[in-house]
Amino acid sequence: MTSSPTDPQPQDALLGPSDIRELATALGVRPTKQRGQNFVIDANTVRRIIRTAGVRADDVVVEVGPGLGSLTLGLLETAQHVTAVEIDDTLAAALPATVEARLPARAAHFALVHSDALRVTELPGPAPTALVANLPYNVAVPVLLHMLEHFPTIERTLVMVQSEVADRLAAAPGSKVYGVPSVKANWYAEVKRAGAIGRNVFWPAPNVDSGLVSLVRREGPPATTATREQVFAVVDAAFAQRRKTLRAALSGWAGSAAAAEAALVAAGVSPQARGESLTVEEFAAIAEHTPAR
Repeated sequence: MTSSPTDPQPQDALLGPSDIRELATALGVRPTKQRGQNFVIDANTVRRIIRTAGVRADDVVVEVGPGLGSLTLGLLETAQHVTAVEIDDTLAAALPATVEARLPARAAHFALVHSDALRVTELPGPAPTALVANLPYNVAVPVLLHMLEHFPTIERTLVMVQSEVADRLAAAPGSKVYGVPSVKANWYAEVKRAGAIGRNVFWPAPNVDSGLVSLVRREGPPATTATREQVFAVVDAAFAQRRKTLRAALSGWAGSAAAAEAALVAAGVSPQARGESLTVEEFAAIAEHTPAR
């Protein structure tokens, strides 16, 4: 007989500061800047993340970068199934034992994928319905976009990222921080800021604040005859020289400034506009006039 997320769980299943440090010491783990590792040591923050994510009892959650398991355990208390993707050899080897020790009744509902999340294109078990993760700061945006691309069944996402990155992801057209991450995330989902996280809930405490970003997947990408690759190529070109007008910024993409202007006019976009003022739908319209190569 297997347990359900609604069955009573041990009150101390989640990891506290002393638990985290004891686990790290036992494993000989020291968080590395190279992998952007900052472990959550506050159980109330874990519960807040899960509550904000709207994790349901029937959810299949994928978590990237579980570390020592702080968020993993909280997710397992709530969701039907959790699959964690961990690149670190030591952490990946230790996490199943932590789950078994602290939530033995839920261990059968947990799976570990020992891999680089940027290389993962399939997951074991049922298809994920949600992505909830404390993403390593140095790869947060590439990992988020990769997961949204390769796992279209993910309906809801809540990620904790560096505050500055959270601002960029959730920025609207016209904002100074609106850019490539904003547009590409918006291709997949409705994106919004979902809260701030202080530094003292992490070990080690980072030098920057963190933010929560909520993404709810669109029913489909913007209506366009262009492919995602074509749209993203326009986005990349537009922001590579964001101070230039689109006529100039897209000249390399189009083959010449005149060809860029023709594509912009055909798309109903002013050649004098700049990338930071365009919606994802407008970028898609431009991409429909991708020059033949």
